Amino acid sequence: MTPERLAALIDHTLLKPDATRADILTLCAEAEAHGFASVCVNPCWVRVAVSALAASGVPVCAVVGFPLGATTTVAKVCEAGEALREGAREIDMVINVGALRGGEIDVVREDIAAVAAVCHRAGAILKVILETGLLDDGQKETACRLAADAGADFVKTSTGFGAGGATVPDVQLMRRTVGPAIGVKASGGIRDLTTLLAMVTAGATRIGASAGVRIMGEAHASAIGEPGSPPPEGSAPGAEY
Repeated sequence: MTPERLAALIDHTLLKPDATRADILTLCAEAEAHGFASVCVNPCWVRVAVSALAASGVPVCAVVGFPLGATTTVAKVCEAGEALREGAREIDMVINVGALRGGEIDVVREDIAAVAAVCHRAGAILKVILETGLLDDGQKETACRLAADAGADFVKTSTGFGAGGATVPDVQLMRRTVGPAIGVKASGGIRDLTTLLAMVTAGATRIGASAGVRIMGEAHASAIGEPGSPPPEGSAPGAEY
């Protein structure tokens, strides 16, 4: 995989609550320089990121119901709608984890479907975060099927703020469950090229990471045959997403 193709898989992410405007602008500059798939930010920064990336073609992704997934469906729809009106082209929403664990299947499906409808009316895509660290395998499979049935474009492992992050077995399970029809996004703890490639091999078609610049440094070093290199300067601070 060339560095360019690899970059096109990465949602360059900064979701820490103490991120500043300067941090977001740095994140956007890095995304434009490397050709990342998107920048992923909290809703309050959507307008800033859209403006910074207006000439680049890099889309902005906003998180919804983040990080707990425990807001109401009405709140998630409102949050997604505002982010889309401000220019976001992708939404990453967190499912109602408690409802899933409690077997309230219709609640989970309807929650996802309502946000999916808002996204698709705006021509945007929806990624549904399962928070796999809180689920057993049966619940992960159920969540994947519900997301697919409700119109999600991707299923996604984790917020990066919960119990555990992406794992190869979880990505494999998610890919087996949804088949080839929709995307699988691995996120949470992906901090180096080796881990990223393992996730892609397992079936991930998008990667959420705050370490995108570091990973690209490794990718370019590998491409020119260098055994390793220090991480590039200027990486934006971020959660270990």
